[in-house]
Amino acid sequence: MCGIIGYIGKKNAVSVILEGLKRLEYRGYDSAGIAFFSNKGIEVRRCTGKIRELTSLLESENLSSHTAIGHTRWATHGRPSEENAHPHRSNGVVLVHNGIIENYLELKKKLIAEGYTFTSETDTEVICHLIDKYSKLLTPNSKLKTSLEDAVREALKEVKGTYAIAVIKEDEPAKIVGIRKDSPLVVGLGDGEFFLASDVPAFLNYSRNVIFLDDGEMVVLTDDGVMITGHDGIPVQKDVKSVSWSPSMAEKGGYRHFMLKEIYEQPRAIGDTLRGRGYPESGDVNLDEFGLSIDELKKVEKIFIVACGTSYHAALIGKYMIEELARIPVETDIASEFRYRRPIIKSGDLMIAITQSGETADTLAAQREAKRLGAKILSICNVVGSTSSREADAIFYTHSGPEIGVASTKAFTTQIVGLYLFAVGMGRIREVISEALSKEFLRELLMLPGKVEEALAADESISMIAKDFFKARGFLYLGRGINYPIALEGALKLKEISYIHAEGYPAGEMKHGPIALIDEELPVIVLAPKDNLHEKIISNIQEVKSRGGKVISITNNADSEVCGISNKCIFVPEANPYLTTALMAVPVQLLAYHVGVLRGCDVDQPRNLAKSVTVE
Repeated sequence: MCGIIGYIGKKNAVSVILEGLKRLEYRGYDSAGIAFFSNKGIEVRRCTGKIRELTSLLESENLSSHTAIGHTRWATHGRPSEENAHPHRSNGVVLVHNGIIENYLELKKKLIAEGYTFTSETDTEVICHLIDKYSKLLTPNSKLKTSLEDAVREALKEVKGTYAIAVIKEDEPAKIVGIRKDSPLVVGLGDGEFFLASDVPAFLNYSRNVIFLDDGEMVVLTDDGVMITGHDGIPVQKDVKSVSWSPSMAEKGGYRHFMLKEIYEQPRAIGDTLRGRGYPESGDVNLDEFGLSIDELKKVEKIFIVACGTSYHAALIGKYMIEELARIPVETDIASEFRYRRPIIKSGDLMIAITQSGETADTLAAQREAKRLGAKILSICNVVGSTSSREADAIFYTHSGPEIGVASTKAFTTQIVGLYLFAVGMGRIREVISEALSKEFLRELLMLPGKVEEALAADESISMIAKDFFKARGFLYLGRGINYPIALEGALKLKEISYIHAEGYPAGEMKHGPIALIDEELPVIVLAPKDNLHEKIISNIQEVKSRGGKVISITNNADSEVCGISNKCIFVPEANPYLTTALMAVPVQLLAYHVGVLRGCDVDQPRNLAKSVTVE
């Protein structure tokens, strides 16, 4: 959600940064800041609120500079406040950061012992202090201090997590160092000026020549140009791409389609959604993030979850999670059906309304009806200030960022994360799960972005599978237990993107009708994780195979038993059963995408569909 912009050149860097920050407003934020070189050294200005507040703060000073960095922040570690806003400073080192530092508590404790003082609640500040620490060390066999770029590289060896950072240092003027890991960073090349940003629109008015950095790559911007090195410090040659996109097209970040970009953004989106909301060291969930007091949550007698489309599949997963981890009865409803029945819902009940846009007409009608009947409303939503969020009693924002592709991908997996956090938190306050178990659940959640990254590594093999089956007239998706909703989601994605008829079915129900469809022409996607229903799903695969069906199994790494009886196998990492759903979602998204592309479909804007269904 956060945005980065850096500039070196002949123009007034303060003005360029402010303009760039405005063009990154679509990412969502609650504070902003800028750092720039002046005759006093590096000066920093930060404030909560919108870019206009920062602009007003700067206008009265008539500031000018030729090197600056700026940032928009969405509060995660620490509340929205001036001291938590970026840029952060450690002596002469100043930086901005997107991402999450997983081991920041360990690093913070170590740095405090070494004499560093922390002035914010953020995880970012540990990077700043580490860079300052290493920049003071002498280089081997030399009386020279370590260069900024070497200090950054050394500091990040201690860091676990995701990041895109831009750093400046007081005694190395006219230099910006940037580096990325699992968070986007792009370089802009102008006429005697250079840019660094989290997305192309930030500088598109000045330059259409861009370089997209890959993970582990570092860029150094100076008056003379840019130098890019790999993780080992060796210079790398990068292609310069000429961008002819409109601002909205520029947001694709070099991907062929928005949908593919958004599938690949899921590690970052999940990281943004979970950070600051669960504490593995204590086993606690920050239930304040759900907007209801603990006393209110303890009084909940029953939960209703309503949603439409993909969000409804997240709701079904949420039902499994909440009932198993918190032992509260949960009803799930398609919102368009809920609004026309006479639900038995009352004071003491909680409705969770799940909606990516916050403007879905049927979901809004359902939550209004529930509120009229006395229930509390919790909205799980991606869009700040949307109608659902304004009308609900409480709001949990998924920080997936703008989702342009009509077929939802990253919004879905972040909804799963939100529901998982809620289920674990409710389980703790109801004393259904122990502190030790809660710690384990939250530690696994912290590892989820990395595991989704591993799941994405199957993209190439999935594209080859798509080539074998994209001409099929229909698909059948089978799942059991908590993965049955993923079967529904996989079928929906394929229908939306490729216009192929597909059905999602509980695997145990296959014998009650769908088995009649199976022949040598029908691809069957089977969700087969290693869980308590593993032997049952193997039996289902054998039933399909014995009737000539072509089985494509999605399973955990190196499950030879499943792969031995399947035509094709797609692997995802192991996780607990609740988080496995998010991992299983990645291959079904990629398969739908590749099949749609091979069939020549418009995967970003499928026919007859709209991103936000604001009418009945």
